[in-house]
Amino acid sequence: MPIEILMPALSPTMTEGALARWLKNEGEAVRSGDVLAEIETDKATMEMEAVDEGVLGRILVPGGTAGVKVNQPIALLLEEGEDAAALDRAPAAKPHPPAPLLGGEGSPQAAPPPLSRGERGGEAKPDNRVFASPLARRLAKEAGLDLAGLKGSGPHGRIVKADIERARQAAPKPTAPAAAEARPAAPAVGPAYVEIPNSTMRKTIARRVSEAKRDVPHFYLTVDCNIDELVSLRSRLNSAGDAYKLSINDFVIRAVALALRKVPAANAMWTDEAIRQFTEVDVSVAVATPNGLITPVVRGADRKGLAEISNEMRELGTKAREGKLKPEEYQGGGFTVSNLGMYGIREFAAIINPPQACILAVGAGEPRPVVKDGALAVATVMSCTLSVDHRAVDGAVGAEFLAAFKQLVEDPLTMLL
Repeated sequence: MPIEILMPALSPTMTEGALARWLKNEGEAVRSGDVLAEIETDKATMEMEAVDEGVLGRILVPGGTAGVKVNQPIALLLEEGEDAAALDRAPAAKPHPPAPLLGGEGSPQAAPPPLSRGERGGEAKPDNRVFASPLARRLAKEAGLDLAGLKGSGPHGRIVKADIERARQAAPKPTAPAAAEARPAAPAVGPAYVEIPNSTMRKTIARRVSEAKRDVPHFYLTVDCNIDELVSLRSRLNSAGDAYKLSINDFVIRAVALALRKVPAANAMWTDEAIRQFTEVDVSVAVATPNGLITPVVRGADRKGLAEISNEMRELGTKAREGKLKPEEYQGGGFTVSNLGMYGIREFAAIINPPQACILAVGAGEPRPVVKDGALAVATVMSCTLSVDHRAVDGAVGAEFLAAFKQLVEDPLTMLL
């Protein structure tokens, strides 16, 4: 019997995903470890590897299909010695109906029906059916073309989009309708808009932030940090060599990690049975991607120097934007840093990233008037706001953490010890 290839669960929170594209075609040999397809999970686009060996007999879910449930059959693999006739006897020969495809023109279209035996094997068709892709059928209907009179250039004579376009160009131009027959267009209701389909990742973000804001009792603490010495130290370190390029955010991550080591009660999460205090200092860092926000994790950040944190964050950020993060690179973490300072945001309050209890929102460093030694002066000040889950972390603990963080940021040489 053919082997069912099932939609894999590529992350603990994944219940469905999008089958972005197939990297193997029907009839191709498959070896264990070969990359079969690209799957879009709720966090990233990942490669699906083959476990068994054989020949890819039939693709049940086409590339570009969204909303494919975990463990749903997506293809059939013929074992050694099996022929194509075994596919019709397989229980999974009739796949679950997939969600609409995202067509090349950006509009939903129905998944193409499974090919008949005559189409797959090139045998004579038992009837006079016209075989055409769903997109070709829609375009033909819009153009008023009879598919029966067209010759297909696709596999086994299948009519495809290019055939419709050629037929439309060759067809005589329709005459303009009489003025009496013209109908006024229906008035538009509301402003014009373009619909952007929600990716699996965007749906997950929407669900998680809604749950966090609704179920987690947030409170907020803000502190202003004088970062003149930090900016000066960063400039000196960056001019010392080309092995690293430190950012303000690298210093923030390092300061957060060391402050959590001093105040471990802030490195925690809430459960109904107990407050779970993490023994490792793993700092999640919010990274903006075209599909939404993701938080790669700098593990053991309290044991890493500034250069190591900087190089690791640069690599994680690149992989995040390309959708190539592995689950172990974004799952976990006990505390999150979200920095919008590079966009000129002075101050903001972030939504907690469950199950963590704290997230630090970092604003831009900007010149502000301050009082030094009883006199008015100008300093570079950065506002940081801590959002706290009051179930796990009390106000005094949050204030103690921010005091330790502020001391490290304002005296950055202590981070090098």
